[in-house]
Amino acid sequence: MGSHLCESLLSDGHSVVCLDNLQTGRMQNVAPLLSNPRFHFLRHDVIHPLDWSGRLDEIYNLACPASPPLYQRDPIHTFRTCIDGALNLLGVARATGARILMASTSEVYGDPEIPLQSEDYRGAVNTTGPRACYDEGKRAAETLFWEFGAHQGVEVRIARIFNTYGPRMRPDDGRVVSNFIVQALTGADVTIYGQGTQTRSFCYVDDLVAGLRRLMASGYSQPVNLGNPGEFTMRELAAMVLHQTGAASRLVCCPLPVDDPRQRRPDITRARQLLGWEPKVPLEQGIARTIRHFASELGVPVRHAAFAHA
Repeated sequence: MGSHLCESLLSDGHSVVCLDNLQTGRMQNVAPLLSNPRFHFLRHDVIHPLDWSGRLDEIYNLACPASPPLYQRDPIHTFRTCIDGALNLLGVARATGARILMASTSEVYGDPEIPLQSEDYRGAVNTTGPRACYDEGKRAAETLFWEFGAHQGVEVRIARIFNTYGPRMRPDDGRVVSNFIVQALTGADVTIYGQGTQTRSFCYVDDLVAGLRRLMASGYSQPVNLGNPGEFTMRELAAMVLHQTGAASRLVCCPLPVDDPRQRRPDITRARQLLGWEPKVPLEQGIARTIRHFASELGVPVRHAAFAHA
């Protein structure tokens, strides 16, 4: 997501400083930008203070692994990225007068008890489960942003991001879209959890970046859901990927992970009304683009004639 945001900002003539500790990010994602004199890359971990003395107008805090296998690999660091990282970047925003956006998550709603999650829903989150380092870290970070906005004079924005996918995801990311596509392209079994009846709502990365930029430019400081309200079961997503890749992979059911949400569907009324934003890329089209990316990265030929012309 970060590399796509950098591209978008650069294309509009902005100068961009990109910070990344490369814990989950990849230099290849920003390599084409390094020759741009308005792009600067700094390897830095936001859990450590940032000594910054230059001008900043906007800060997008996207720091934190978002994939369960990756954020559970070092849960203490994940939690510190959410909390210490937020504090450090909010301090920079206060010192520079920059407006700052927090990339929060739909995980703040936990395993929701309602079918459509609006920003007013307070969620059902397990504070001691394997996902808590991320879920509770993001919830606490939202509180820090609100406090700095309410009492420290910092202009804050909070985006609650629902499942986002697209080119440049890591093949080993561990999230469902990348898992299904890589498994299908390599002829492996496609693994679904439980019976695959749990649902997700998938937003293509270009749509999400447009939403982030509209939110940053707005005057709204309360949380805003950004996601695609189209809802699909995991079996429906798997069938779409198998059709577009032409793979003969088997569907294999695995045990459902602890605290895995049964449903994700954003109410984006607030984003529509306040930002004039809603996603434009349908899932079938976005999946086709993402398959092309992974096929190229993995060096796998496209075997499905309909997909070859998608």
